[in-house]
Amino acid sequence: MGDGSTLHEEEALGKAYDARLMRRLIQYLKPYRLHVAGALLVLLLGSWMAIIGPWVTQRVIDEAIPAGDRALLIELITIYGAALVAGFVLEYLRALVTTWLGQSVMYDLRRQIFEKLQRADLRFYDRNPIGRLMTRITNDVETLNTLFSSGLVTVFGDIFTLAFIIGAMLMMNWRLALVSFSILPFVFYAAFLFRSRIRTAYRDIRVRVARINAFLQERITGVRVVQLFNREEADATRLAELNEDHLQAHLRSITYYALFFPVIQFFTALALALILWYGGLRMMDGFLTVGVIAAFLQYARRFFRPIQDLSEKYNLLQAAMASSERVFQLLDEEIDIQDPESPQVFPASGRGEIVFEDVWFAYGHTEDGEPDWILRDVSFTIAPGEKVAIVGHTGAGKTTLINLLMRFYDVQRGRILLDGVPIRNVRLLDLRERVGLVLQDVFLFSQDVAYNVRLGSPDITEKQITAAAERIGAADFIARLPDGYDQSLGERGSTLSVGERQLVSFARALAFDPQILVLDEATSSVDSEIEEKIEHATDQLLAGRTSLVIAHRLSTIQNADRIIVLHRGEVEEEGTHLELLAEGGLYARLHELQFTAA
Repeated sequence: MGDGSTLHEEEALGKAYDARLMRRLIQYLKPYRLHVAGALLVLLLGSWMAIIGPWVTQRVIDEAIPAGDRALLIELITIYGAALVAGFVLEYLRALVTTWLGQSVMYDLRRQIFEKLQRADLRFYDRNPIGRLMTRITNDVETLNTLFSSGLVTVFGDIFTLAFIIGAMLMMNWRLALVSFSILPFVFYAAFLFRSRIRTAYRDIRVRVARINAFLQERITGVRVVQLFNREEADATRLAELNEDHLQAHLRSITYYALFFPVIQFFTALALALILWYGGLRMMDGFLTVGVIAAFLQYARRFFRPIQDLSEKYNLLQAAMASSERVFQLLDEEIDIQDPESPQVFPASGRGEIVFEDVWFAYGHTEDGEPDWILRDVSFTIAPGEKVAIVGHTGAGKTTLINLLMRFYDVQRGRILLDGVPIRNVRLLDLRERVGLVLQDVFLFSQDVAYNVRLGSPDITEKQITAAAERIGAADFIARLPDGYDQSLGERGSTLSVGERQLVSFARALAFDPQILVLDEATSSVDSEIEEKIEHATDQLLAGRTSLVIAHRLSTIQNADRIIVLHRGEVEEEGTHLELLAEGGLYARLHELQFTAA
């Protein structure tokens, strides 16, 4: 589809109840064992309170009133009142404890998902669109919160209530109890009949929620493009279609439950009718009392209430199984870029030597299943302190070199070494601490300027932030902001110009004081004045540092120690600016085209 909804399709799901998934969900309750035990105790006591009312009713009708025993009547009414108060308190405690459990589990689960997303490599995000991930961390986790706060623990309350009521009915009159239970097979059959339909309906709803989230995320993020090309009406039409699809899925779910719950209510009424019929006949024969029948009528209503609750919890279970399967699929998805089991460390004497050794890399495959190579047998060495520029046509593989150096992706063949150590053999933290990266597409957080320079690192002081901004030439425009370094930048730094955002990102790289500095088209979006400031600052900073500069504008890299020219994923030429011009090859043609156009 044009909106890319096929990227956001949900995976096929398994059984309505999966014991493996449930065992894994219960693991999240382990840190809260005492709270779970407390909740179960509260539910047990609350369930016991449910049988007191009918028992009091039976004794009042059969004993206190016929005997005119006021003292017994007052005693029974007092017991009934005390049971009501105790039931109220226990219900309050149940709601409090189970809601706290649900929120605690949701907190743990969201934190785990977020940590997974923070560690994930770029291939992971290639496979998982942002809309789908947002659905996991919001909708699906909220569904599991509901399971823990209103289902997984409280289901025991319904089971306890059923057990106590069954016991009380059997003790009071086992024959009348069996008559009351005779309709249970029909109830269970109705639940079985609707189960698969309910499961399918909830799966359909989740699919459509993911589609809507993905569509909205893309259109809101790309709102400038939408408005520029007058696509508002077309996108509104497409969203209406997605909403209509979502509505129909919800209506199917409502239809099933609109049938299911009246069926349960019908069987409840049938059970009451059987009690009146059989109990009335037995009472006429002198084997039953009015109090027993009255108590059974109350017990029957209370008996089918937890059955209805369990049916609703089955509804919840459907959604929870679907959500848990998706969440665990996300958590279990393999992350390609991992720290080695026995990591090496960079030598203390290392100064930032970079070696690409016979590197081959492909993001994907061709239609024939062969790797679609972006880089082919690329080899070069950058000496410590050397400034090397990478140039080439669009798609030549320039940015891919940076992705591989930072281990955003891993090479398929060959290897990359930093100070003689293969980067696959070191921790990602150690690798990325040594490399500062400034991208063309700058991302700034909505917090203040100082945060965007230090990114929350406690090791970077206010003095270092100021010094980095001054060296890069950002201090002047920051001083003009109303709140200076405390100025909030808005979403993605929207309150700054493109050039100012670039300067902040450059100050960020300098503040972290990297051993290697990588500039990926870092000056392509700034004007000449700001570019001059950046060039001046980097010339001072890069003394004694290894630097790798990728640029389309050849004027920015003429003073590089060496220039590497990529063409279709291969090293085409290598040398200084003057050497490459003298060769009259690809670099010379690129240079001629740019300066002729200028």
